[in-house]
Amino acid sequence: MSGPVPKGTGMLQSSVGARYAGMLGIGGYRPERVVTNDEVCTWIDSSDTWIRERTGIISRRWASEEQTIVDMAAEAAAPALEMAGITADQLSAVIVATVTHTMQTPAAAPMLATRIGAKDAAAFDISAACAGYCHGVSLASDMVRGGSAEYVLVVGVEKLSDITDKRDRGSAFIFADGAGAAVIGPTDTPGIGPTVWGSDGEKWEAISQRVPWDRIVALQLQEATTGEPADWVAAGAMDATEASTLKMAGQTVFRWAVWSMAPVAQQAIEAAGITASDLDAFVPHQANMRITDAMIKQLKLPADIPVARDIAETGNTSAASIPLATERMLREGEVPHGGLALQIGFGAGLAYAAQVVRLP
Repeated sequence: MSGPVPKGTGMLQSSVGARYAGMLGIGGYRPERVVTNDEVCTWIDSSDTWIRERTGIISRRWASEEQTIVDMAAEAAAPALEMAGITADQLSAVIVATVTHTMQTPAAAPMLATRIGAKDAAAFDISAACAGYCHGVSLASDMVRGGSAEYVLVVGVEKLSDITDKRDRGSAFIFADGAGAAVIGPTDTPGIGPTVWGSDGEKWEAISQRVPWDRIVALQLQEATTGEPADWVAAGAMDATEASTLKMAGQTVFRWAVWSMAPVAQQAIEAAGITASDLDAFVPHQANMRITDAMIKQLKLPADIPVARDIAETGNTSAASIPLATERMLREGEVPHGGLALQIGFGAGLAYAAQVVRLP
């Protein structure tokens, strides 16, 4: 028996993009409010010395109550577009990496695209926490090379102050706010090396929201309908305010990052076809200064390679930390324009991603 005859016999057309993609511009935004360790210690029983020794953090930036992640993302996007020499209406796509957008839907990216004038650009969010920016750079590079986009804006942005438990002695001093943005577009030579990425979902509880949203809503509904207080302690939080904050198993995350991420970074170097001595900068996620020091030692990086240590004054800004550090290092002349930088993001999920990029 013969089956149905296909209606179309022609060949499908395939999109053709640029041979290479690279980073054309970068920008950053740091909120005005500086939160010192001394201020943090008015919330928790700790000290400036203890926080510095454990994390390397001296101060961090927090956004105002009125500021949204779209506000901060727009501030970071403007200098990135200016450096790239393009206008927002030339963008084919906008990718926002964040875990602190306050709405499940719509995504922040379409709002950002409209705000900056990226008319009709494809726009979507990705949730890969501290690895989100590196995920976005990889996606953007593939889009440019695959032909589905010409210019892509990638933004890592977080307002972690919204979900920080100020009473948690193990995490209240870590998290911060900010935004970093990069424009990815066609280049004449390779500008973004192969991405080495992955995840370990078995350790998902190491960094997570204390109580899932559906459980929070159910408990709030219970209170409203019965008039009896919800059992927030049984749900995993002291009260409703604490329920949506982050919890972190610090030692678990520290050990995972120290022992598992250096090999990933080394794979990214090798995949790019270079050696550590070819690097002009190392820009790891700004999670903890001791993690950075351990990775430098394991990678055997030459002593003269600049290393991002922005956590000292910006805290941990999750998806924003790598572009923020890169922007500052370029602006202050710590690294050369056109140099090679190894960047690696890692965090909740547990998710990670690393690649070597040529700086704009």
